[in-house]
Amino acid sequence: MVQYVSPPLDLSFAALSDATRRGIIDQLGRGDASITSLADKFQMTPTGMKKHVQVLERAGLVVTQKVGRVRTCKLGKRGLKAEAEWIEAHRKLFEARFEALDEIISEMKQEGSDDSAS
Repeated sequence: MVQYVSPPLDLSFAALSDATRRGIIDQLGRGDASITSLADKFQMTPTGMKKHVQVLERAGLVVTQKVGRVRTCKLGKRGLKAEAEWIEAHRKLFEARFEALDEIISEMKQEGSDDSAS
């Protein structure tokens, strides 16, 4: 059986597939925050928040630092450049395919109107 190791894009997209984790990224974009303050903001337990933060941390989107009893979270330095490039490449691909489909539909409509005029 082939073992599959998730590349960084898979980890990032999996992490960002959850609305709470996207919210955490938004919140950390405004400033660093503790697990407790994030848990309060999202109305969940610190344990639940820690699990979300761990997913983001594995993807390299968030880093944490523990000082005493407080674990502070901040955005990772990796950013989302590779993800944005992947999305842009696929956006262009889809755009080109939709434009080609629009041309086919226009041609079909034109042929249909030509046939009904005869």
